[in-house]
Amino acid sequence: MRNVRWLSFLIIAMVFVFTACNNDSAKDPEDAQSKNTGGNTNQQASDSKKDEGNNTGDELAYDPPSMVELDPENPMTEYIEYGQKVFHETDTVMDEYVGNQLSCSSCHADAGLARSSSMVGVTTQFPQYRPREGVVFTLEDRINGCMVRSMNGKMIPEDSKEMRAMMSYLTYISTGIEVGAEIPWRMLNTMKEIPLPSVANGEKLYTEKTCIACHGQNGEGKGATVGPALWGDNSFNDGAGMNRMSKIAGYIQNNMPPNGGTLTDQEAADLAAYILSHDRPEWKGHETDWPKGGRPTDIITKDRREKIREGTFDWSEIDNVVQPD
Repeated sequence: MRNVRWLSFLIIAMVFVFTACNNDSAKDPEDAQSKNTGGNTNQQASDSKKDEGNNTGDELAYDPPSMVELDPENPMTEYIEYGQKVFHETDTVMDEYVGNQLSCSSCHADAGLARSSSMVGVTTQFPQYRPREGVVFTLEDRINGCMVRSMNGKMIPEDSKEMRAMMSYLTYISTGIEVGAEIPWRMLNTMKEIPLPSVANGEKLYTEKTCIACHGQNGEGKGATVGPALWGDNSFNDGAGMNRMSKIAGYIQNNMPPNGGTLTDQEAADLAAYILSHDRPEWKGHETDWPKGGRPTDIITKDRREKIREGTFDWSEIDNVVQPD
C-alpha cells in the first residue's frame, strides 16, 4: 500500500512539473519585448511600412474600423462623423481657432488613417508625461498643443462640441486597441542621425522632386489637405515639433512624396534644411519649453534661420547631425 501511495504521489508531481514547464515556455522573453518601432531611423520606418498587412506573432494588426459601419441610430455617430470633419477640415470648420491654413490632416493624412503618420490608437497612449511642457498631458491637452503650435492658433475649449467630436472620432478609430499597447505604426517620423545638410541642394531637390507641384513655388501651399504651406504666415510656427530638424527630416522621408520611402537620408535632410531656412510664425514660449531640462539641440529658431540662409550656421550645434569624415 505504501508503494502505491508513493507511486501516485510521483505521478501527480510529474504532471505538475510538465504543466508548469509548458506554461513557462509560452512566456517567451522576446514576446514580452516592446514591438514599438518608435525612435527608429527612417529606413527602419520605411521597412515597417513594407510589412503592412504581414503582421506575425503578437504584433498589433493595423485594422481601424470603417466609418460606414457606424449606426445612424446611435447618438455617438453624429459626434464621430463631425470629429472626422473637424480633423480633416480644421482650418475651415474652426477658422476662428486656426491661425494659418493647415488642418490636422495636413500632417496626419486621410483624417489620421494613413498608416505613415496614423492617429489610430492614439487615445490609448494618454495621459502621458510631456518633457517639452514639463507636465502630464491628457489627449485634449495634446490637441490644444497642436492648435497653438502647428496651427499657430488658439486652444479649443475642452467642453466644446468640436473637442468632444474629435475625442469621439479618435476613440472610435482606436477601437480594439488596449490602453498602453505597443503600437508599431506610431512615432516613426524621427531621423536619429542626420547627414550634414545642404540648403542649396535642398532648393534644387524641391523642384526636382516635384515638391513644388503640391506645395507651390514659394512654399505657399495649395490647400490644407492637398499640399499645405511649408513656410510663411500660413504654415506651422517655430514652436511646433515639425520645426526640429530630426522631426521634419524624418517626416519628409517617411511621408513624402505620398507613401514615402523614396528619398535618401541626405535628400530628406537637405529638403528639411531648405524648408526650415525660410521665415515662419514665431512661437512666443521658447523660454518656458523644457522647464526641467533636456531641451533638444535641433530646434531651428529665428536666429538660426537667418544664419542658415546666410550660410554661417554651424551645424555641429545640433547633436545628431553627422559630420562628414
